[in-house]
Amino acid sequence: MSTVMTSHTASSAREAELKAALQWATDQPPPPDKSIWVWSWEAIQGDFNDNRSTGQIAFDAGISMIPLVDQVCDVRDIVANCSAIAQSKEEEDNTWKWVSLCLTLIGLFPVLGSLVKGVLKIFFVFIRRHGMDKVIKAVDDAMTWVIIYLRRRDVQKYLRAHKIDDVFQWLANKIREVKGQISASSLLANFDKAIRLLKDLLGKVSALPWVGERARQTIAMVESVRAKAQAPVEKALEPVRKCLDAILHRLEIEALVQRSGILDVRNVHFRGTLPEARAVTLMRTADPRPAWLSAGSQGKWTEAEVSRYKKTVNTKKAEGWPDLDDKNIRSFHKLDAVEIKGPAKLFRVVSPSNTAMGECWIPEDVWNKIQSSPDPKAAWRKYMAVWPDWNPNGQFVVMDIAPGDSLKVWRGPASSQKKKNLDNAHLEGGWDQIIFKPDPAQFDTTRYYMRGGGHGETLHPPGISRAEWEALSPAKQRAYTAMREQIKHPGIRGPLDTGWGSTDFDAQLRDAKIGLPALPGQVTK
Repeated sequence: MSTVMTSHTASSAREAELKAALQWATDQPPPPDKSIWVWSWEAIQGDFNDNRSTGQIAFDAGISMIPLVDQVCDVRDIVANCSAIAQSKEEEDNTWKWVSLCLTLIGLFPVLGSLVKGVLKIFFVFIRRHGMDKVIKAVDDAMTWVIIYLRRRDVQKYLRAHKIDDVFQWLANKIREVKGQISASSLLANFDKAIRLLKDLLGKVSALPWVGERARQTIAMVESVRAKAQAPVEKALEPVRKCLDAILHRLEIEALVQRSGILDVRNVHFRGTLPEARAVTLMRTADPRPAWLSAGSQGKWTEAEVSRYKKTVNTKKAEGWPDLDDKNIRSFHKLDAVEIKGPAKLFRVVSPSNTAMGECWIPEDVWNKIQSSPDPKAAWRKYMAVWPDWNPNGQFVVMDIAPGDSLKVWRGPASSQKKKNLDNAHLEGGWDQIIFKPDPAQFDTTRYYMRGGGHGETLHPPGISRAEWEALSPAKQRAYTAMREQIKHPGIRGPLDTGWGSTDFDAQLRDAKIGLPALPGQVTK
């Protein structure tokens, strides 16, 4: 008797959950004259609605947080995907319909939590709506509604409970984990799982005379699509991965934007660029020696020989790669012509006084290596071989290479650096750098501001142009500090704060702080 009661209670609980799920999915109360199983059949038969309002899309993403609701909707979407494939003509290229089915099947990976699944649902709806040739626009359009979804009270409660503060990077990491599991076999395994779920939901309906035959036909139709799915799913893998790449890229860019919005560098102070003589003195007298400064007069990453690489540079120049001068070549230990295909990001460490757009960049894999080092600033100076008088650091910018775009660059390990007037010390080098020649029209605008003098000085507007500064005598030039005024390149985001500070020596702390003017190139958006 106890077993019967327990079974009956479990069945009743399942029916109650299913009723709540169906009411959510169909936006209708349970019809009084229909059983729960007939109602589930009608909900699953309903067409997948790609034309929902944007408000409905963000609202519907929340179904992943409710037991059984997301399963009902997954089955509904798979039936709709399979129906579209089954109805396509033989001569029709239906790759996009298979891609749409694969996007639905991704939602069945067990590693996906409810929150991540809800975010992917929003992205996938927009991707289905825009089509294969407008994935980037689809992902950009979806981002607003992803943010609206993340602001839901239940989602915020989830984020607090799981101590997730950098939500966009967290989402990107989770989706990258799923992307690593995607293969034809894993998607087909999810397809089989979906068919079992479909049979489970329609099992009670199949025996009913007035709808049973149609239910069996639906199951048969889905199984017939599954029977021929191997080759089309394999063909769909590349566009599916491109969709996920676009989503990952957008989430990581949003993480950077949110970070800059929180930090807002409007009110930072800066101690100015170190003159070379002052930098050399500090490097000689610092005790202990800076962690990034290596002992010895010669590093192991010798400069590339100009005569060896000049012919290669000239040959690749004819194929669209940028020209390199002798100094550029010697900054490498060795170099290769590389074409970076988006989505990708390049990083550049800057200060308020130097340009966001320049020749020298850090590839994303090396940037991640720097950031994961025990002392990121020391790793950057040491292994990228950047002298403190070249770049005071403190900020960084990110150049966005969009999916579908590409950039021809030179890549290779940075050569060790030695100063003639600094004995028995060098910068190690050895980590890969990127060099390319920017379009001059995309260089930042820079102005020169007269320093006010004294501790906590401020820069006095309106400043002068570079041409005006160059016309001054050397003595008068020293009274001015260069400031980045505006970043022109539309793909560069920042400046963002490195968190490293803008000094390399304790002695610099006695230098006057410079209050930065509120320039477009210094204030984050």
